[in-house]
Order: sequence, then structure tokens, then C-alpha cells
Amino acid sequence: MSDQFQVLKIYTMLSKSTVKYIQSLTHKKFRDEYGVFIAEGPKVVEELLTEGKLGCKTVCGLPKWLEENKKVLHTNAAEEFIEINEIELEKISQLSTPNKVLGVFYKKVEEKVLEVENRITLVLDDIHDPGNMGTIIRIADWFGIENIVCSGNCVDHYNSKVVQGTMGSIGRVNIVYKELVAFLESNRKIRRLVTALEGKDVKTMGNIKEGFIIIGSESKGISREIMELENEQITIHRYGKAESLNAAVATGIILSHII
Repeated sequence: MSDQFQVLKIYTMLSKSTVKYIQSLTHKKFRDEYGVFIAEGPKVVEELLTEGKLGCKTVCGLPKWLEENKKVLHTNAAEEFIEINEIELEKISQLSTPNKVLGVFYKKVEEKVLEVENRITLVLDDIHDPGNMGTIIRIADWFGIENIVCSGNCVDHYNSKVVQGTMGSIGRVNIVYKELVAFLESNRKIRRLVTALEGKDVKTMGNIKEGFIIIGSESKGISREIMELENEQITIHRYGKAESLNAAVATGIILSHII
């Protein structure tokens, strides 16, 4: 993979083995084994290609899309470009409505040392819903959050629905999976802000330059093990009668107040 950015562009036909290979990437097991993931649709694929932060293994596109994006394709390296028809796109797509192009990209190399000082870091405790995860990554990108630390039970951020939800932000945000209690305890000097129904109103906190913002799952909130740590509890003031907020919505509101 070290020379993946220098590989010649080769136009090929879609083989049965390539179809099987792409279909296998539905499963995390094979995404991990091959070190790649799927991105679909013009918006996501074009942004990842243009950004150039992730190596691209394969681009499968309809003839019209390939023709209209010659400039992008010839200035951004990929190992191969495959011209396909709509029937072939349906075979390899994971979307209910396939959209012009599918790309297979290399996963981002995980940073060995996570920089958490002098910055805000999101910590996600068991976020299971792919849509929420994708939106949170996109929100993090909007607010300039560099790192997201996820518990082992969070949904895989290379799940195709997550990737779609990020709308290209997957290439700009560093996402790692950790045992959260051990991670937080090893960084005890960093301020910990835990979202809860009872806590300090986030509107009153002003700007924060450094800290962990810990977001809980959609159904259970923050785990007991994390709540038992030495944390500051924060909340979003409720004016109506809704029981709770969607995790992604809560993330956006909190970041808008503290950054």
C-alpha cells in the first residue's frame, strides 16, 4: 500500500471476482481483512478523490459519470477505473437506490499517538445507529474536531451507511476505538464533560479550549462505568416535554455552545 498513490490508472471490465469482492465489503470482517471500505454516490466519491487523503483502490462508474469527471479521475490516483452499466451497479451497490458511482477506498492509517491536549475531543459511548454515527462525524468536521474516540460497541465507522452519512467528512476526522474507562483514566488531566439529563446548562459554560465531550447511546445514555468516574455533567435545557434528544442532534447543540 505504500506506493498506492503512484499506481497507473487502468480501465477494465467488471469481473465476477470483483463483484464478489465488493459485495463482501458489506461485512466488517472483510473490510478489516482487506483494509478498505466502500463509498457511494457522486458527492462522497468525488469529495474523497478530490481531498486525496485516502488512497483509492477502485472506482466503478457509469459511462456518463466517468466522462463528466475526467479531470478528477486523471488528477487523483486510483488503482483502476471500471466502466459499468446500471445493472452492474445494482449488483455491487449497498444503497437502495444506486447512484452513478461506487468507490473502494483504503482505510485511514490509525494514529499511534492521539493528541488530546489543547483541543476538544468527542468521546462516543456505544453509538449503535449508523445514521447517527455518520452525522456526528460530519458535525465534528463542521466544528473542526480532529479526533473522535469510540467505545468498542460503537458501530463501525466504515459501515456503508455511516460513510454515506458523513458526506465525505470520513476522510478528515480521525476516528479510533478504545476501552473508554481505561482511555479516560489515562488522560485524567483532561476535563471530562458528560452529557446527562441533570447537569450544568451548556449555554452557560462559555467557550472551552480543551476537554472530552462524552456522548451516550441513543437508548441508554452514558454507561454506569463512565458515570462513576470523576466527571462534570452537562445538559441541554429542555423547554418542552420530549423525553430525550437524538445523539447527533445533542452533539451539534453542545458543540455550537462551547466552541
